[in-house]
Amino acid sequence: VVLGGGTAGLVAAAGAAGLGARVALVERHLLGGDCLVTGCVPSKALIRSARAAASARKAGALGVRTGEVEVDFPAVMERMRALRAQIARHDSAARFRDLGVDVFLGEGRFASPTTLEVGGQTLRFSRAVIATGARAALPPIPGLAEAGVLTHQTLFSLETLPPRLAVIGGGPIGAEMAQAFARFGSRVTLLEAGPRLMAADDPSASAAVLDALRSDGVDVRLDTRVEAVGTAGDLRTVELGGGETLEVDQVLLAAGRAPNVEGIGLEAAGVSFDLRAGVEVDERLRTTNRRVFAAGDVASRYQFTHAADFLSRTVLRNALFFGRARATDLVTPCATYT
Repeated sequence: VVLGGGTAGLVAAAGAAGLGARVALVERHLLGGDCLVTGCVPSKALIRSARAAASARKAGALGVRTGEVEVDFPAVMERMRALRAQIARHDSAARFRDLGVDVFLGEGRFASPTTLEVGGQTLRFSRAVIATGARAALPPIPGLAEAGVLTHQTLFSLETLPPRLAVIGGGPIGAEMAQAFARFGSRVTLLEAGPRLMAADDPSASAAVLDALRSDGVDVRLDTRVEAVGTAGDLRTVELGGGETLEVDQVLLAAGRAPNVEGIGLEAAGVSFDLRAGVEVDERLRTTNRRVFAAGDVASRYQFTHAADFLSRTVLRNALFFGRARATDLVTPCATYT
């Protein structure tokens, strides 16, 4: 049984079925996960359009006259959704059923160390993989939950370009989307509590991105604490330390991620977990239940699509063939897109 239909779950399910195992794949929302629906695919589609707009504006320096550049934001979003739809068929329930996987769409929950329930049915397993991923973390900022802020899970549903956008968090999502929306024409303010952007990247990379964002018109505020978020009619207010209040049309929250470990019956399965660190696994990705493994964002600090892919391959070797592959042996390249 594979719980979760993102990259880790899809790779585990397809791989196990291809090796002759009888596989059930359980997903509560959309197959494809973050990468397809709310991550790599839509964000890079927007970045490509934003880069075209920026290149057109700078073409005069190359002797190319383009006139005034106008971004048709609804058309940008329509293109993004069309690209996403083209790719979605590769992650569809129909394709996985053709691969021999039994697909269950609904809320899955462990009922015991050897069973999982979904849609009124009980699935008994000899091995299970937890691949439930992660979601946008909600920091304890007063008013944030009630203000209707955007996250990467809702950003790509926008139909109109916000004239003023505040971005909370200067990590990869915050940096890439702040730049893209500034190039689309939004007045963007990027708020980062730490002393530099992209704290997980090299300081030289942080400095280069800071210069690039500011040259694109992003108002980057480092060492800036957000004290509260509220609403004023159709607008949002962001209260900063020092008494300043920003009034914007939308707020994008990009302040980290939280593993999806609640509500899936991990206690009943005998699987140890932490609300911040996720499912506890050893170097072979086995949980405290010897029958249950975990892969992807729910169990790894390397929250990348390619990491989820290869962690799932490690699970397959160890869960189905009593292998001794170690996740710690993986060498993981990564990049931040701006």
